[in-house]
Amino acid sequence: MPVARPKAFITRLLPQEALDIVSCEADLEVWPNKYPPPPQILRQKVFEVEGILTNIMDRVDQALLDAAPRLRVVSQLAAGLDNIDLAAATNRHIPVGYTPGVVSAVTADHTFALLLAAAHRVSESERWLRKGKWEIAFHPLFWLGSEVHHSRLGIVGMGKIGMEVAKRARGFDMDILYHSRTPKPEAEATYSAIYTDFSTLLESSDFVTLHVPLTSETRHLIGKEELRIMKPTAILVNTARGPVVDPQALHQALNKGWIAGAALDVTDPEPILPDDPLLTLENLVVTPHLGSATVTTRKRMAILAAQNLVAGLKDERLPSCANFEAYTEYEGK
Repeated sequence: MPVARPKAFITRLLPQEALDIVSCEADLEVWPNKYPPPPQILRQKVFEVEGILTNIMDRVDQALLDAAPRLRVVSQLAAGLDNIDLAAATNRHIPVGYTPGVVSAVTADHTFALLLAAAHRVSESERWLRKGKWEIAFHPLFWLGSEVHHSRLGIVGMGKIGMEVAKRARGFDMDILYHSRTPKPEAEATYSAIYTDFSTLLESSDFVTLHVPLTSETRHLIGKEELRIMKPTAILVNTARGPVVDPQALHQALNKGWIAGAALDVTDPEPILPDDPLLTLENLVVTPHLGSATVTTRKRMAILAAQNLVAGLKDERLPSCANFEAYTEYEGK
């Protein structure tokens, strides 16, 4: 008698290569819409499956896990995990896969795209041009921005993405300060980065770029107090998570000139609402969370996420697991 195949649910359409990996091992259902499944629909879908593949817009909380009695694996198509109750999954001995490392280089690229766009006022000047306001060919005092080369970059969070940002900063002959939970000798030896305390980094940097996970400690890491001590010529870049920056404080800082500008790939809330006051500001660059949005990287992410899902369905170790404690607790019983 044939053995029943496990069932899996994927919350977004993925590249075919990734879907093929899963469909070879499981009966697969893929949510066809471009918008995420509503929470009540997601709870219905997971009731009879052994594995789910999610992304950052899907909330995997205790209520969802309670609704999935057969669930054996959660695979996340992202490096961040703030949408997943990792402790609740671990308590149920459910390994959670994710895709760190795959996004590091491309996110660093996008960080510099945002940094350069803000420094050279690319978005602001393009909007001005498209409105037909280019009445003169050139003026030596118009559209003055900030030089990136030989400036000082402050990196908050020297993980894999932070290291990739430091690598690119050296190409611009930037001085690099960094603040992280622990000093990173590799960053210091390879990129001449200087470890410093958080306040000194904010006070001294021409550009501050954020690369920390969203936790209770990093929520509103950048607030009114932090923005007030930054240089009035400084530019803040956030490609981490939206709530790392207090949006009301950022609006005040940009509106009152506490800092010169900001560039965000992530917002709070996300998606940002059309009437959000931040969107009225000219000295802000915003992109819709597309730091990893290249054909190559998204395919690599999807394949790794599919491999994590299949490994969990086969009761094998995930290639990239965020909570190995799920295995440790299970093996210790």
